[in-house]
Amino acid sequence: MPAGNYLHRLDRGVERFESIILAGGVLALAAVSITNTLLRNLIGTTLPGASELTEIFMIWITFAGLAYAVRHARHIAMTALYDQLRGRIRKALLVTISVGSAALLFYLSYFALIYVLSTYQGSRTTTALSIPVWAAYVIVPAGLFLGAIQYSLTAWRNLSTAGIYRSFQERERYEQEPSEGDSKW
Repeated sequence: MPAGNYLHRLDRGVERFESIILAGGVLALAAVSITNTLLRNLIGTTLPGASELTEIFMIWITFAGLAYAVRHARHIAMTALYDQLRGRIRKALLVTISVGSAALLFYLSYFALIYVLSTYQGSRTTTALSIPVWAAYVIVPAGLFLGAIQYSLTAWRNLSTAGIYRSFQERERYEQEPSEGDSKW
């Protein structure tokens, strides 16, 4: 099986996993928030640990969503200079940005992993629910690492194909169509 097909299958599998985490996190966050609001307004008490759960779900949604956003080119992008460029220069800038972003996210995921391992070894738990802190934060290095992989795949896709791709899956929408004599750059 060619490497491209393998990468597409792997990418789709990871995307499904991220979608499940995102959907589950959003649903759980909504359930905790709604339940806490109803309890507070109906019987005058709150759900024990609601603020801790909300914080944990927000962390999970944020860092699982990072790779998902990069995969679909739906992340924040400062494109004032990029939008003014065309052709090879535009593609070269996109590759440079992707490689730089991947390197930064790999670097951050390394230090996030060290932090999670230190919280695991320290046996820290949350105050109200005694949830291990490492379990709340384990998504941080995973999300950063998966985001770095997505940026790496974007760079690879742009280096190996003729078009300009904002992500591994998403082709640049506003690019000029290459003429027959254009190379992949």
